[in-house]
Amino acid sequence: MLRHAIQRNSILLGLFAAITATLLATTHLGTADRIADAERRAAQKALLEIVPRDQHDNDLLRDTVPVPRAFWPTLGLRESDSPVGGFNLHIARRAGQPVAVLVPAIAADGYSGPIRLIIGINMDGTVAGVRVQSHTETPGLGDKIDLKKHTWILSFDGKSLNNPQPEGWRVKKDQGEFDQFTGATITPRAVVAQVYATLGYFAQDRGRLRAALSPATASMGAQNSSPDKQAD
Repeated sequence: MLRHAIQRNSILLGLFAAITATLLATTHLGTADRIADAERRAAQKALLEIVPRDQHDNDLLRDTVPVPRAFWPTLGLRESDSPVGGFNLHIARRAGQPVAVLVPAIAADGYSGPIRLIIGINMDGTVAGVRVQSHTETPGLGDKIDLKKHTWILSFDGKSLNNPQPEGWRVKKDQGEFDQFTGATITPRAVVAQVYATLGYFAQDRGRLRAALSPATASMGAQNSSPDKQAD
């Protein structure tokens, strides 16, 4: 009888363990989906702040092309920071035509550490907008680069490589045209320099991007990635 009791308890424990494992796995999957959805919404919100919905008609999160590795140093991007698959440009289109490119960049020389940026550049080379994705700058001083704290970051809107002239792409303390913050010059100086460098990148890569992002090329790429093509 003792043997049967032990066997029965073992079976019950096994069933309990299996049920518990199933519940934990189900909970994890449900939580992972919610986290992924939240991250997608946050990323989409940042992109839409730069290129609003009325300026494009495609999915900014899905319409991407890789950032060529040769340009990573110009954009402040490092291998150690790279997501799986590398860094991507997000493309804004209207009726198939590219209207803006959203470029990831990192100003590595912030006062308290790297400043992660997303820089929108219209196809004519003007700045569509700049947003700070993350930073560790001093609250009340350097954190004014965050639009939630100050409107300073909007001063880049409409600027280009030649507007202002190259010597103007500095903070006013360095005889440039961009304001600095009282008690915090290093932070805005780093952001100004990186936005200018990113515009330089776009000027060099614009010809390749125009060809790669043309409607015909995009259509061909979509056909090549269809299930029928992949099965060949």
